Amino acid sequence: MSRNYKFHNPEGLCFISFAVVGWLDVFTRNEYKDLFLDSLRFCQKEKGLEIHAWCIMSSHVHLVFRSIKGQKPELLIGDLKRYTSKSIVKAIEENPRESRKCNLPQKT
Repeated sequence: MSRNYKFHNPEGLCFISFAVVGWLDVFTRNEYKDLFLDSLRFCQKEKGLEIHAWCIMSSHVHLVFRSIKGQKPELLIGDLKRYTSKSIVKAIEENPRESRKCNLPQKT
């Protein structure tokens, strides 16, 4: 999936889908789903993310949103994905019972 989002109407409603790397079924575990929801709530409160609809699937997310504080939608989504991915990867690495560790990209 492209990382260069192009929103032609920054004030309008936007639909976006994004997947976990390798379509790994991360969101089957509530603890990782909760991390994503916490990130959404933070972006709503602090960054002006207005959510109209969302759906969390086992390996990807659908989101209908708009930016209400003047921030470019692509920057808002970039912040959301960057923070969320780092927190979920950290949670996977720190979970002693997690079988998905072998699927994570290796750090160089």
